[in-house]
Amino acid sequence: MSAFIPSFVVGVVLVIIGISNTKGNISSLHSYHRNRVSEEDRLPFGKRVGLGTIICGCACIIFSLFSAIGLYYGEVFTLIGTTILIVGLVIGLAIMFRAMIKYNKGIF
Repeated sequence: MSAFIPSFVVGVVLVIIGISNTKGNISSLHSYHRNRVSEEDRLPFGKRVGLGTIICGCACIIFSLFSAIGLYYGEVFTLIGTTILIVGLVIGLAIMFRAMIKYNKGIF
């Protein structure tokens, strides 16, 4: 019945981390990324990674809301929420990976 709560909490945490990253605080990222990004690229890198994280978080929140609605009004809302989640995660991860490739010269 309350299966949508964990995805909502994860979404809120991701949005908070994303906001922190957009302000140039990339301390939540792996040390590899913190060490490889130059000081002058820290803010643009953080903004792009933060944007991707915010998109992933918003997708989780929207998914949880549609799942909650789907409990009462039918499974179609859960399917819509799942579609939004998948699209949001793909877009968010693509933005993050693109930033990592641009500023780190690689993902790993």
